Amino acid sequence: MINQNWEPQFIERLKVHYDEMQWLYKELYNNDQQAFDYFVEMLHEYYAARSPELKEWDDMRCLVPDWYKGNDMLGMIIYTNCFAGTLKGVHAKLDYIKECGANFIHLMPLLESPKDRSDGGYAVSNFRKVQPELGTMEDLYELSVDCHSKGMNICLDFVMNHTSEDHEWAKRARAGEKEYQDRYFFFDDWTIPNEYEKTVPQVFPTTAPGNFTWVPEVGKPVMTMFYPYQWDLNYRNPVVFNDMTADMLNLCNNGVDIVRLDATPYIWKQLGTDNRNLPQVHTLVRIMRMAVEVVCPGTLLLGEVVMEPSKLAPYFGTVDKPECHMLYNATTMCTTWNTVATRDVRLLRHTLDGVFALPKEFAFLNYLRCHDDIGWGLDFNYLKQFGIEEVAHKKYINDYLKGAYWGSNSRGELYNDDPRLGDARLCGTTASLCGIEAAEYENNEFKWNEAIKLDIMLHAFLLTQTGVPVIYSGDEVGQKNDYTYHNDPVKCEDSRYLHRGNFNWDDAAKRNDVTTRPGRLFQALRKLETIRAEHSLFNIDADAWTLETYNDKILGIGRYYEGEKLLALFNFSENDETAWINEEEDYIDLITGEHRAAKAVGVPAHDFAWLYYNFNPKPAVKEAPKAEEAPAEAPKVEEAPAEEPKTEEAPKVEAAPAETSKLEEVVKKVTRRRTAKKADDAEAEAPKKTTRKRTTKKADAVESAEAPKKTTRKRTTQKADAVESAEAPKKTARKRTANKAAADTEE
Repeated sequence: MINQNWEPQFIERLKVHYDEMQWLYKELYNNDQQAFDYFVEMLHEYYAARSPELKEWDDMRCLVPDWYKGNDMLGMIIYTNCFAGTLKGVHAKLDYIKECGANFIHLMPLLESPKDRSDGGYAVSNFRKVQPELGTMEDLYELSVDCHSKGMNICLDFVMNHTSEDHEWAKRARAGEKEYQDRYFFFDDWTIPNEYEKTVPQVFPTTAPGNFTWVPEVGKPVMTMFYPYQWDLNYRNPVVFNDMTADMLNLCNNGVDIVRLDATPYIWKQLGTDNRNLPQVHTLVRIMRMAVEVVCPGTLLLGEVVMEPSKLAPYFGTVDKPECHMLYNATTMCTTWNTVATRDVRLLRHTLDGVFALPKEFAFLNYLRCHDDIGWGLDFNYLKQFGIEEVAHKKYINDYLKGAYWGSNSRGELYNDDPRLGDARLCGTTASLCGIEAAEYENNEFKWNEAIKLDIMLHAFLLTQTGVPVIYSGDEVGQKNDYTYHNDPVKCEDSRYLHRGNFNWDDAAKRNDVTTRPGRLFQALRKLETIRAEHSLFNIDADAWTLETYNDKILGIGRYYEGEKLLALFNFSENDETAWINEEEDYIDLITGEHRAAKAVGVPAHDFAWLYYNFNPKPAVKEAPKAEEAPAEAPKVEEAPAEEPKTEEAPKVEAAPAETSKLEEVVKKVTRRRTAKKADDAEAEAPKKTTRKRTTKKADAVESAEAPKKTTRKRTTQKADAVESAEAPKKTARKRTANKAAADTEE
């Protein structure tokens, strides 16, 4: 029931969603009115506790609801400890992150977890406390405040599928408390767990086989689909959903702008199924979306759904009943690396056709690499027409990308290799998978140059996709694999630490020197990011489609928005290739600034082209002087090769007059609102100051008139004091005489 004494804004927001929220909640939880009332009360509690500053950001973002869909949005994924040690360290490095072009920072899991059983921070023991060595919740909030002032946002993981076995609930469940065992999946014996095992696939078949773990303290098995120390939560229990939603909102109230819902498809379990993508999952996510829109509508939900395309899109919900604001585009990511290994773009084109067909309200978060492994969630039904068999193909791409195939310069490692199924996932940094590591090890300048070009081309493709691009920290300077994890007893069994090494600040110091690997990549990526931010045709609202290039080695993408058109061509081959397109317009190469016909376009090996045309009468295009080239010959691999890639010679091509970006618009609205508030406060204060001034003057006048009287009274008092002082000895003598007389009388 809605309490009419609640704040008008909260009531207004709640009324929008109340009926649907109540219907979904009661359907899921057997018409439990008490649990639903508690849920609504909890929403109000977190609305009331939200700071005025964050409510201000909510209001402004509501005025620009698609603020995150602009062509200037760029994310960066960071491990706090690897990047800068602590949250305060990250705070001190914001200028570097800003220099990279990033305006939202995804901080990898930083909540409290056991050091030796943390799964990289995904085994959370306390959702309301930051890992002590990383900082405090206050540090997180202060970081978010400074980020907002710089037009930046914070993204944080919310691990909703499971808790650490060291979580308070788990400890009490292990102690035998039935109430807390009901918050997980405990069973009296192995009968039901064995039935689950018949249909539920293993997440980590090598490092953590099985889906249940025996708890000797209570003599029962508990469901652990990930690692044995990560106990799956029972969302059939409304207490679990209510309290976990409260924990999520607490993060929002500590300045988190984007909540990454970890392992979203797994959160509902049903015997006889694979425990993935069940309908109840969508009900839970929809209720969480409504909760956010009531309490903190400026916050986004980012779903981690690493599934095949047919099971991915439903997590957006529908246009009128949305679920996640954004989803990871894991399918395009893994298909991209498949294309690197095969040099065949047909599957990638097929995948993009599906992405481009989705409503523009749906926003993907695109990436090349992240903290996790590369799982091969390819569309094998599509590949069957080419005679490709799943197990054999997975083995080929894994062999190629780990460098075990003839002609491959990639360097990666397998993760959770399952010989029984012939399946494995892959780890490694972008630079190492592109061949930079191998080329530098061999001191092979030709290979190094080709690997650099491939790295740049892949990032150009990333920035061309529809959605929000995210760079994995270290990729901007070409950071290579970190093999030191093999010597760490805690990490050595998890090959994902291959690409989770400490950030190399020595490499970052070279970012302006284009004769080095870090400088060449950093400057190339910044140029591409700048071009993207200058052209509105890169935003999510643009039309996008794949081009027929009549060459299976070259991927073609077209984009159009309000009179601007882009043809993007990407050569995944180690040979020069031709895109057999035939477009009428006179295009400009956004990288070189030169006019270029879009007819039978030649694209060098591992290179790309961004061809731009403006249909407006007077396109604002001008050529800028070419960047200074590096020396023709370089004695070392770290120095520039004889032929510089186009991205480093790029004169600037100006876009049509650009409108203010969506993110900038929000920042400006907040700034204007704060300025106006200060002016209003100053204006309201003015009469008070005048009144205080008049009161002071009146008091001064009264005091002046009273001064002679005060002086007279003072003199009279002083005279009386003098007389009293003179009389004092006499009074004392009389007192002594009286006392003596009284004594004589008594005798």
